[in-house]
Amino acid sequence: MQFRWGILALVALACGSAKAQDQKSVLETDPKGWVDLLDKDLKNWNRVSIPPKSKLKEKSPWSVTEDGKTLICDGIGYHEMLLFQRDIADGIFHVEWRFKVSDKKGYNSGVYVRNSADGAIWHQAQVGNSVGFLFGSTLIDGKKASIPTNKLPGANRAKPIGEWNTYEITTRGKNITLWVNGAVTAEWKSCEVPSGYFGLEAEGYWIEFKNIKLKETK
Repeated sequence: MQFRWGILALVALACGSAKAQDQKSVLETDPKGWVDLLDKDLKNWNRVSIPPKSKLKEKSPWSVTEDGKTLICDGIGYHEMLLFQRDIADGIFHVEWRFKVSDKKGYNSGVYVRNSADGAIWHQAQVGNSVGFLFGSTLIDGKKASIPTNKLPGANRAKPIGEWNTYEITTRGKNITLWVNGAVTAEWKSCEVPSGYFGLEAEGYWIEFKNIKLKETK
């Protein structure tokens, strides 16, 4: 009987059942050792233009709620990134996000890891109605190139507008994985950029972020 249940479990995994795939976030299962990256006055964050070295608008689209728990991005008319100003190598980056828009076509933002300070090298986990993959401009054999395809089956796990989504991006050596709302949806095993800056993107829409946390690993 025990052997039979083992076989059934393997079959369920092979079929990609929701119960087999869904898993709690690392923040839920291992809550110790996390650092909250969000500060109320954003003194540890820098606005960086997109494309690199273009002119930023004078007014910032970024603000923090009075309780200090939620980062608001009024990204309408903006395209820029907000980078946390510390070079980070290996760790788990946890962030939760939701959109407030009426148009359901093409809305997006992004969560970055291992970016260069000027944003010329960037590795983004897509945020929006189509999620679950990594893309960007990286270094391959020392030259700028696009991140190779890395989406896994069942990658798009985005929740409807107004609901909170949860991302955890894990960087460990050359390996970067993206976990979205219960499952790993992307894995890239050949990142040649060993460290860089964590960030968030403003790209034309109102988006909110919370529980922006880091757990560094060795």
